[in-house]
Amino acid sequence: MSTEKFEFKTEVNQLLELVIHSLYSHREIFLRELISNASDALDKLRFASLQNKDLLGADSVLKIKLFRDEKAGTLTITDNGIGMTREELVNNLGTIARSGTKEFVEQLKKAKDGPELIGQFGVGFYSAFMVADKVTVHSCTASGAAACWISAGQGSFELSASAKAARGTEIILQLKKDAKEYLDEYTLRQLIKKYSDYVDYPIFMDIEREEIPKDQTGQPIEKAKPEKKISEEQLNSRKALWTKNKAEITPEEYNDFYKHIGHSYDTPLEIIHYTAEGASEFKALLYIPEHAPFDLFTKESALGLNLYIKRVFIMHDCKKLIPEYLRFLKGVVDSSDLPLNVSREILQEDAQLEKIKKNITKKVLSVLKNLKEKDPEKYLKFYQEFGAALKEGLHYDYENKDALADLLLFDTSAAAAGQYRSLADYVQHMPKDQKDIYYLISETRAQALASPHLGALKAKNYEVLFLHDVIDEFVLPQLYEYKGKKLQAIDKAGLELGDKQASADKIKAAAEKFGGILTPLKSALSAQVQDVRFSTRLTDSACCLTADENALSAQMQKMFKAMGQAVPEQKKILELNPDHPLVQLLPQLAQKSPEKLPIYAKMLYGQAVIAEGGKLDDPLEFSRQLNELLLKAVEV
Repeated sequence: MSTEKFEFKTEVNQLLELVIHSLYSHREIFLRELISNASDALDKLRFASLQNKDLLGADSVLKIKLFRDEKAGTLTITDNGIGMTREELVNNLGTIARSGTKEFVEQLKKAKDGPELIGQFGVGFYSAFMVADKVTVHSCTASGAAACWISAGQGSFELSASAKAARGTEIILQLKKDAKEYLDEYTLRQLIKKYSDYVDYPIFMDIEREEIPKDQTGQPIEKAKPEKKISEEQLNSRKALWTKNKAEITPEEYNDFYKHIGHSYDTPLEIIHYTAEGASEFKALLYIPEHAPFDLFTKESALGLNLYIKRVFIMHDCKKLIPEYLRFLKGVVDSSDLPLNVSREILQEDAQLEKIKKNITKKVLSVLKNLKEKDPEKYLKFYQEFGAALKEGLHYDYENKDALADLLLFDTSAAAAGQYRSLADYVQHMPKDQKDIYYLISETRAQALASPHLGALKAKNYEVLFLHDVIDEFVLPQLYEYKGKKLQAIDKAGLELGDKQASADKIKAAAEKFGGILTPLKSALSAQVQDVRFSTRLTDSACCLTADENALSAQMQKMFKAMGQAVPEQKKILELNPDHPLVQLLPQLAQKSPEKLPIYAKMLYGQAVIAEGGKLDDPLEFSRQLNELLLKAVEV
């Protein structure tokens, strides 16, 4: 057959221009695409041989092989797959989106079982022109029909006869001067490991090494010169654990794979290996690490899983596969029907992707729930590392809010130090007369236990949740209620405990007896508080500070100030305990020494600030006034 010249279709010329200059973000992608095409060809042959075993012939070991020729400047990728006829070369390489995959898929729709095909668009082949000045393709079918396709990617291609006698396809790349790095053994090894390590077929390459000759006993011959020897080595591991049955995988294999993808030296806390079937089909192998990375709560924290499509690597840290609050997960997801853009580098927005994300989220939350019920000690380890991240879901994931609420653990006023209780435990042990769930935001357990706000709740045997994570103040209000029980912050104004009428009567009686003291106290503290009032929430303490329902806590204000952010002025309410002896003496003190009342007021305010873990504006002045009062008390 003489050589014939053909012009590319208009759309192919446009595509070549796009591929070479802007479609792919990294030139190295070409190798992934060509190996994916080779894998497709092997898949097609394997499937066709199920009906016609003669297609395999003597060459039954299906494989892909790379050849490097540094002198000629060529890189060759071969496979012993289905091969292409002359007409197929024209259709598949001369027309856009005609790699043969689409037609083949149509045939497979009628079959019960078929190979998984990587190629979707038929344009991956053209990525070869990013690194090659000329591409030559020799292909031969099982029947012996062979042809040669040659192009420089400049608008035309040539077809001629080929001397290739063995079944399969051979792609020869005449590399550009600035692409000679792809002849380097180490570079090719790294690219295969990165993109094609789990391709179903072995990928080989001839490796040349210098070795000292050995004698018959296997010992090196003294003074012998090194000899060059060429051996065929497999470059890919083909160990895609997620495709195997769980029963076939050892704990060591699971752990080794975790260390490989997670760049970690420890062992995972939990392994999630499953296959999703139905409307959304994919395989996933996920790991929950034992320890949180130092950057878990920074912008630099890695988010996402490694995405494969039919065992071919697509991208690291695919953010669209999991919600942000599950960013501690490590692992892989392998799907066969995710839509990509033409370059297969960027995922398109698609309902299928969202289904995978929802499926993974529900699966992980289900595993955590089971871990919490079956192995509380192990779950506590997880929660101490990642509980704060999990809480973010209360704000961002309304659909799974209830499931997330069941996973929360809390330090509480009723639990011993180091022990934690869930919301379900809390509700189960609530006294019959308790209507709400109470919580207090504090930096430490000791600070929470010393809070004056606990007094009335302790008296009623009401348990209080202690919240120590910075994120708690943001996310707990998003929960609002649990099992019909409203969540109430005990340091907010308007907290009602017990009989409303009885509380109102007590405050009214206090106002009638000591009410004259409120106005001068409020006047003396006008720069610090918005109001001074009597309260029934206190038992042992003389006073406390409360905030409006939507105001920031003292801890949150401290955090914003530490970050250098301006915090709007938020005056609190000073609440007085009418049953406390000090409060009952205030009218007498004011009458006896009215000029001292501002000092008494500031001392009350100061101790309230300290009790809630706040910081005094002028601690030296507070100390001076306290010393003065102590001296006078001693004199009396």
